[in-house]
Amino acid sequence: MKVETFTLNNFTDIGQAKKAMQETGKTSFGDVLKDSIKKVGELEKEAGQEVEKLVKMESGDIHNTMIAIEKADLSFQMMMQIRNKIISAYEEIMRIQV
Repeated sequence: MKVETFTLNNFTDIGQAKKAMQETGKTSFGDVLKDSIKKVGELEKEAGQEVEKLVKMESGDIHNTMIAIEKADLSFQMMMQIRNKIISAYEEIMRIQV
């Protein structure tokens, strides 16, 4: 059985970020977040398609379906943790007295 590596490069792929910074001169934090959210949505859509194929008996490969579901779940959980950290940082900044 061949085991493939799995990496969560959905969030801020360093190579792509450096390339974008070189092309435009800068990359905004908002653009990185939008791109990451878009990629999470794509993974969820792919997982939905795999489940649909399995239900319609177009594919009998439950392993790929489960892998797609887990990729979507992990990327969503990571996105939620990043959101929580951003909110926490914002709240901390708002507590700073000027």
